[in-house]
Amino acid sequence: MTEILAGVAPATSLATSSGARRRPALSPSRAADFKQCPLLYRFRAVDRLPETPSRLQVRGTVVHTVLERLFALPPDQRNPETGCELVDPAWRDVLSGSPELGELFAGPADPELAEWLDSARALVEAYFALEDPRLVTPEACELLVEVELAASDASDGEPLLLRGYIDRLDVAATGEIRVVDYKSGAAPRELFEAKALFQMKFYALVLLRIRGVVPRQLRLLYLADQQALSYTPDEAELVRFERTLVAIWSAIRRAARSGDFRPSPSRLCDWCDHKSRCPAFGGLPPTYPGWPDPAGAGVETARDRAE
Repeated sequence: MTEILAGVAPATSLATSSGARRRPALSPSRAADFKQCPLLYRFRAVDRLPETPSRLQVRGTVVHTVLERLFALPPDQRNPETGCELVDPAWRDVLSGSPELGELFAGPADPELAEWLDSARALVEAYFALEDPRLVTPEACELLVEVELAASDASDGEPLLLRGYIDRLDVAATGEIRVVDYKSGAAPRELFEAKALFQMKFYALVLLRIRGVVPRQLRLLYLADQQALSYTPDEAELVRFERTLVAIWSAIRRAARSGDFRPSPSRLCDWCDHKSRCPAFGGLPPTYPGWPDPAGAGVETARDRAE
């Protein structure tokens, strides 16, 4: 296993300066996409078709921005009042980076915008019921982590690139690692808990391959109902999880050879931005553009950062 990057990257365009399409990588979101529907994976990872974010999704981005900025402040300034004061400027900055999000509301004077911002402030306040940020010294926030698995472990000789953003990484003086992820929604029912842990095990595996250390704790903070979910992985479990990711990647590469990313209809289709393009509903997908050249490994985008 070879580490290729562990740091923070700015949000940038969808392609390299030479115009090459960005090399697909496997993130927790993209792995979940392929498991749910291979065609959805193609639309998002290969075609990179635009999608319309919901108010809930954008609110989550704003809250994540606030919490990242909160930890950039001295500990004695990390209080609920300051956190709430950061909401409006965080929204303005998110909007500045993606002006099209302004269409989610009728305008700056829209009462629904004021109510939406209040709901974001309520989530920020809820965070303080889960932990005291004055007592936390993160090693990093919004940390981009990537690791490339050896070509022999993947398919067609193309290495599997794992990529993800960790909301917060805490490292104790003893070297123990804690991975913290903020969720603006409510804690999942037991049926969906495994999906949340899939994401956290993904981060744990990448950290294991980069640092050679199994994280001591994976911690999910659900702000909507002020619940916390903690999990302690072990190395054998993460090695098995790695084999699962390699199997998913092999299936993706088989589909990539022919462009045969088949739809897998379910109840989730009702919320899919690409339903009109889906052959399962009488639609016609765009022409398959082919698999991006691994040498054209483009840069991170705002969508990647949010996911």
